[in-house]
Amino acid sequence: MEEFDLEKLKYPIGKFKIPEIYTTTYIADRIASIESYPERLKKETIHLTNEQLNTPYRPGGWTVRQVIHHCAESHMNCFIRLKWALTENNPVIKAYDETLWAELYDNLDMPIEPTLSLLEGLHFRLAYLMKKLSETELEKSFIHPENNSEYKIKQIIGSYAWHGEHHLAHITNLKKYKNWE
Repeated sequence: MEEFDLEKLKYPIGKFKIPEIYTTTYIADRIASIESYPERLKKETIHLTNEQLNTPYRPGGWTVRQVIHHCAESHMNCFIRLKWALTENNPVIKAYDETLWAELYDNLDMPIEPTLSLLEGLHFRLAYLMKKLSETELEKSFIHPENNSEYKIKQIIGSYAWHGEHHLAHITNLKKYKNWE
């Protein structure tokens, strides 16, 4: 992996770009990405060996196993944050240290199958909820305490769709590099 640019390994699809306009097509496409993510992740990972799952996707990066578990944890937080934004007036959400979470026992050695199942149900619920949001609900927001910034639900839909694609690309790029097809 030494011949690769570290920035490209970190951001294989680039960094998330906030669109100038949130069209209905943009929102629908991002919800479709969120909805299909668990199946696409499962297709790429279910056949991997423990040795492959324990391989970092880049030098100093998380293992494939950690990435899978991280996606479930991150997207669970997304679900809770959406619920808060929909039921409270611009709440301050709870932040978490994803790096410390990634180092916990379950992320280091737990099988991926329960997490893939969790993602199936979670993403079904995310997509179900997101598809029914009104224009007014898409404008609802929460405050992230780490940077005191406001995030609207429409932004969150885009960023979590990107997040899944970002980590899926980590895995697929590693598989190509290692010839794990």
